[in-house]
Amino acid sequence: MHALLVEDDDRMAQALGTALAQRGHTVRRVARALDALRHVREAEFVLLDLGLPDLDGIELLRRLRTVCGAPLIVVTARCEERDIVQGLRAGADDYVVKPFRMAELMARIDSVRRRTESHSAGTAPAPVGGGPVCTGDVEVDLAGRTVTVAGEEVQLTRREFDVLALLAARPGEVHSREEILDRIWGDAFLAASRSLDVHVAGIRAKTGRSGLVRTVRGFGYQLGSPASHDGRDGVR
Repeated sequence: MHALLVEDDDRMAQALGTALAQRGHTVRRVARALDALRHVREAEFVLLDLGLPDLDGIELLRRLRTVCGAPLIVVTARCEERDIVQGLRAGADDYVVKPFRMAELMARIDSVRRRTESHSAGTAPAPVGGGPVCTGDVEVDLAGRTVTVAGEEVQLTRREFDVLALLAARPGEVHSREEILDRIWGDAFLAASRSLDVHVAGIRAKTGRSGLVRTVRGFGYQLGSPASHDGRDGVR
């Protein structure tokens, strides 16, 4: 694997670069956002610090996601919930807060790579090959991986679509949080399980249909009716 390491702290970059090299990976380290954008297309994996000197890391993450779909983990000292939510919404596959255990980070890298490689190989948890699923004015095309609302296509992230497609494939079924985390993230006990809530919120916001994903309180989620006034009116 060829990794792009975006880190302006020399000591941290040295530690991460050494750990990756010891596992057989090649590493290009850059310290500025401009260089990250220049080299990201060659990367098979990205580790991104958010505290860069020339551009806010979240803004860089958004720009990287417009040109690169490689697995990406944010590695940063920013630990506020707002920062974590912004990072996940902007397209990070995982979010690790400094200080961290190197072995844990390496395990997270392996986990994210397995999930994305499985997705690329056509074994993603979101079903393919079925016809479009319609609920109200929302159409979810499982095979084409597109979502339209009132005839207009809505751009979801890869993971947002996977969550919605999982629900749409069996619209009458309630899916537990553990099942969704296991099938989409590959980890039913994901430490940052708020990631699921962030992606559900993203689906609701981007489609403008708060009832499209229905919360079943204390259990999980189900495909809902876009006409519902609130996607959080779940079963008690």
